[in-house]
Amino acid sequence: MSDEIKNVLNKYPDFEANIGMEIHVQLKTKSKIFCSCPNQFGQKPNENICPICSGYPGVLPLLNKRVVDFAIMAGIATNCEITPVSRFSRKHYMYPDLPKNFQITQNEPPICKNGHIIIESENEKEKRIRLIRIHIEEDAGKNIHSTSEDKSYIDLNRAGTPLLEIVSHPDISNSYEAKLYLTRLKSIVEYLGISDANMEKGSFRGDVNISVKRKDEEKLGTKVELKNINSFKFIAQAIEYEIERQIKIIKEGGKINQETRSWDTKEHKSFIMRSKEEAADYRYLREPDLPLIIVDKKWIEKIKNEIPELPNKKIKRFKDEYNLSNYEAEILTGNIKLANYFEEVVKNCKLPKKASNWILRNLLGYLKENKIDLDQLKISAKNFADLILVIENKIINTKVAQEIFLIMAQTGKNPKEIIKEQGLEQLNDEEKLEKVVLEIINNNPEQVEKYLEGKNKLFGFFVGLAMKQTKGKANPKIINELLKKHLTK
Repeated sequence: MSDEIKNVLNKYPDFEANIGMEIHVQLKTKSKIFCSCPNQFGQKPNENICPICSGYPGVLPLLNKRVVDFAIMAGIATNCEITPVSRFSRKHYMYPDLPKNFQITQNEPPICKNGHIIIESENEKEKRIRLIRIHIEEDAGKNIHSTSEDKSYIDLNRAGTPLLEIVSHPDISNSYEAKLYLTRLKSIVEYLGISDANMEKGSFRGDVNISVKRKDEEKLGTKVELKNINSFKFIAQAIEYEIERQIKIIKEGGKINQETRSWDTKEHKSFIMRSKEEAADYRYLREPDLPLIIVDKKWIEKIKNEIPELPNKKIKRFKDEYNLSNYEAEILTGNIKLANYFEEVVKNCKLPKKASNWILRNLLGYLKENKIDLDQLKISAKNFADLILVIENKIINTKVAQEIFLIMAQTGKNPKEIIKEQGLEQLNDEEKLEKVVLEIINNNPEQVEKYLEGKNKLFGFFVGLAMKQTKGKANPKIINELLKKHLTK
C-alpha cells in the first residue's frame, strides 16, 4: 500500500498533519429506522416511502430495535464504552432532501464513545486511532439534478435509512494511515454483517477533517472539512492536495479558514462549499417523540455473543495457522468474502501458501482486470483447490495452469475436465524430453557455441524452444536438468 500513496509531507519536514474522520455507515436492516418502509437500494424514485419518512405533519417515529443492536455491535467491535442511557435529538437545517427540516440524530450522549481501532503505520508499528463517538441517526433523501433541463428532483427513498456516524480523533497523520484506517473500519462493519459498506452505493461514505501545523507548535491548526468523498483513492488524493494547500498558505503568511470543501475528481483539487457550521448553528433540541435508549449488561452480553471473528484476530490466525506474511494476511482478510473463499480453498487442498499466492496474484488480478466482484467469479473454491492440486501433483506445469485458470474463469469447469478435453497433461517422460533437448541442441550449433563461451543468458533461449516444441506441456524442472546435462563442452 505504501507504494500506491505518496506522502506529500516528505516535501515539508517542518510540518505535520492531524486528520480525523467522520464516517457514515448505512445499516443493513430490513426496514428503515423509524418506519416499516423497506430499506433497499436501487428502487424507483420515491417508491419506498410513507408519511413518516416523508416528513408529514403529525406523524410519530418508532425506533427500529435492530438499529440499536447494530450500533452496540459496532461499539463493541471498536473497543468503545457503551452508554447506559442515550437519547435522540433534532438537528435543524434546511435542505430540499430533508423533508422535516431537521434530522433525528444523537448529540449528547451518543450510544458509544471512547473507542479505538488499531492499524499498522508505514514503519509496521501498531498505531491506535482513537474514536470519539459512534452515534445513530437517519439519512436524508437525495437530490437528482437534471442534465437536460434546468430542474432538480427529490428522491426520498433514502430518507430514514439508518446510519451510524463513526467519529475519530485527529490521530491520523497522512493519507497512507487514512487509507489503512478506512480499510480496517470497512472490514469491521462487513465482518459484523451490519452494512454492505459499498461506497458506490453511498452506504460507506466519509468526511475528512484536516489541519496542518508546524511541528514545534502545540496547538492544532484550523480544521478544514472535505465532504462526502466516495472512494479510498479519492480520499487519499484529497488529503494529499489539502495538506499541501494549507502548508503553502501558512508558508506565505496567510490564514487557514474553517470551512467545508468538496473534492473535484476530474481537476484533482478541492473547492470551497461553505463556511463550517458550529453545533450552535444546528439548534440541537431533544427529540420529544422518542424515548431514552437504555442499554443494560444483559443486552450487551447478548450482542457480544453475535459478534464473529473480526479482522485483527483473523489476521493473527492466518499468520499463525497458515504461515502467511503480514501483507498476505492483510489482503486476504480485508474482505470477509475473500477470507472465506481462501479458507474453503485451503480446506480442499491443504496448501495455504500456494493458495495464497494464486489468489493474490491470479484471482485478484482477474477480478480487477474484468471489474467484477468475487460473487461473480465462476471458479468455485473446490475447483480452485483442484487447480492447485494438479500443479502440485505435476499433472500440469505453472504455464499451462495459467491458461487453464482463464478457461475456468470463463466456463466454471473443473481443471481436470479441461486437462482431459484439451490433452494438457504435463510431459514427465524423461526419455521423450531428452530427445526434444538433443534435437534442439543439434539444430542450434551457433547458439550452443555462444552459450559454451559464457553467454549464460542463452540458457533461457533453449528452455523456451523446448517448451514451444512441447506446446508448453514439458516439465520445466526435467527440461532444465537435461539442458544442463547436455550443454557441456
